[in-house]
Amino acid sequence: PRLLSQFFFADERVSRVVAEINGLDAELDPQQYLVLLNQLHLSQAHLLAVLERIMEECIPTQRHSRDYLVKFPEELLVDNLGNHMLFAAECLLAGTFLEVEESDGAQLRPRARNLLCSLELVRTVLREQSLSQPNSYPEPVRAVLIQFDRLFAEFELSYVSSLVAVKSPDEIYRQQEVIVLFCETVERALHLGYLTQEMIDGYEPLLMFTIPRLAIISGLLIYPEGPLSLERSPEEMSRVFSPFYNLLKKIRDLLWVLSAEELCLLERSLCTAE
Repeated sequence: PRLLSQFFFADERVSRVVAEINGLDAELDPQQYLVLLNQLHLSQAHLLAVLERIMEECIPTQRHSRDYLVKFPEELLVDNLGNHMLFAAECLLAGTFLEVEESDGAQLRPRARNLLCSLELVRTVLREQSLSQPNSYPEPVRAVLIQFDRLFAEFELSYVSSLVAVKSPDEIYRQQEVIVLFCETVERALHLGYLTQEMIDGYEPLLMFTIPRLAIISGLLIYPEGPLSLERSPEEMSRVFSPFYNLLKKIRDLLWVLSAEELCLLERSLCTAE
């Protein structure tokens, strides 16, 4: 159950697979090479997972900030992102630029080298610690973990920033505005009886259509200074709504002429129509 013991065996597995790859002629046996490469990725992912748990146990208050993750596109926020970063660093150090431009790759190589060197140091230190005192984390161990955590975060942010356009602070704020609008819309719909708590707790599929429809009405009429404010230019709106700027103006103009009873009838119909 001890994390350092788990790390020792995970590290042994990585070393064993690497040794098998180094002893194999990939041209003579390409199928076996691919099998071993997949095993390497799996064993590295397990090693990183154990290392993450060790850092949470050893340096929980000294972890490098990961606030930058909110800037990343959602499709990148997957469980194996850390392992992907490690593979990217190995490719960059080998001079292979799989996903980035060569100029960006050249700038990233020093960070990749520092990260991989730090990982090797962490592996050495933790192996020694697991064989001597597997129940403690002395200061030298903590120091190398803090350094690795920082270098990993710095490389991750730099690499992803060169790969895709990360969100700006303004974009993040606009996204948060939309989240608030949807939350207030749900609260208002519950209060008016358009929705029930049972529908929400039961993940009623119809809500995927109902809540956005009600949010448009709320954003145009109830909270006109929020993320759907048409006083802004389309470029200043969230990318969720900016492509529909002209359509939203037409919807707002139609909503303005409705009476309170007609608006209520409209909203109730939006909760049932498909």
